[in-house]
Amino acid sequence: MRLAELSERSGVAIATIKYYLREGLLPPGRRVSATTADYDEGHLRRLRLVRAMIQVGQVPVARVRQVLAHVDDDSLGRTMRLGAALWALPREPERADGKSDGGDDREGEDEAMTAARAEVDQLLRTLGWSTARELGELSPVHRSLVAAVATLTRLGYPWDAALMAPYARLMHQVAARDLDFVETFPTEAEKVETAVAATILFQPVLKALHRLAQEEESARRYGLE
Repeated sequence: MRLAELSERSGVAIATIKYYLREGLLPPGRRVSATTADYDEGHLRRLRLVRAMIQVGQVPVARVRQVLAHVDDDSLGRTMRLGAALWALPREPERADGKSDGGDDREGEDEAMTAARAEVDQLLRTLGWSTARELGELSPVHRSLVAAVATLTRLGYPWDAALMAPYARLMHQVAARDLDFVETFPTEAEKVETAVAATILFQPVLKALHRLAQEEESARRYGLE
């Protein structure tokens, strides 16, 4: 398809597509003349992913470029490729104690962070999530979980491994469904792109479903009075 058709099918203005091309967020089309290029379904799919990251996820262009570099790195196996792309997405602050993250440097760490780290480790042991335990604080998601648990503890809502385990098991079921959906796509690139898009687009849906479920359960237990 030509640029005008790509714009029409994607709903993205031609000027915006040209900007994405200049920024390296969209691969160049197949050149057919000095001023004309052809684009295919891969460009359309990538354009939708870029829009999801920028418009829904509010991901800065520089971070989008970083994520896409991992998406396109076919030298990695699927697990590492997907993990690297998802790790590059913005997330909650990794430290909730007012200090910058220093990797494994725990000097000056408060008791809440120390306790939270121990509870998260116990949780992963209980669940048998060996890969998550092995990666540990190399994973920004792991660090974010520890920081969140520490914040809850400081606010007087201590969440230990036993409290977290049922929630974690439910989320494991969600993750399995996520990857079942990803597996419906034929190519490795499509699988990784879909996983990244789903991470951004599905989280608001999951949050809304969670709150609707809370409202429904509250009404069933306590009535509408």
